[in-house]
Amino acid sequence: MAQTQIPSEFTDLFEKPILYALASVMSDGQPQVTPVWGDIADGKPRINTAEGRQKDKNFKERPQATVMLVDPENPQRWIEVRGTVTGTTEGADAHIDSLAKKYLGVDSYPYRNPAETRISYVLTPTKVTHS
Repeated sequence: MAQTQIPSEFTDLFEKPILYALASVMSDGQPQVTPVWGDIADGKPRINTAEGRQKDKNFKERPQATVMLVDPENPQRWIEVRGTVTGTTEGADAHIDSLAKKYLGVDSYPYRNPAETRISYVLTPTKVTHS
């Protein structure tokens, strides 16, 4: 049986300002991998994007994703989380601000585009592997 929860000894990776390698699936079946900011909420990885971006389109058509984080202090320590994603615009602007604080040390996301709608995606794990 596959492990479906992030072990407590790996949650620190989700709390550090480590870029997530996020994989989603394109309409032609090819994987798309993007470095993204993220955090953890209720034991699940969470990322933020703008509506209409490629990962958003991929998620809406095929709600599967994988994130991988590698410990910058020990590259032999890593975690991969595969699962299904669900998105919401509710609280997404505050979420991108909290990620800007984590990754840039600023209170407000400096690249905000008023024409964009932010979406927070939560990855519900179906398989967790680590080393």
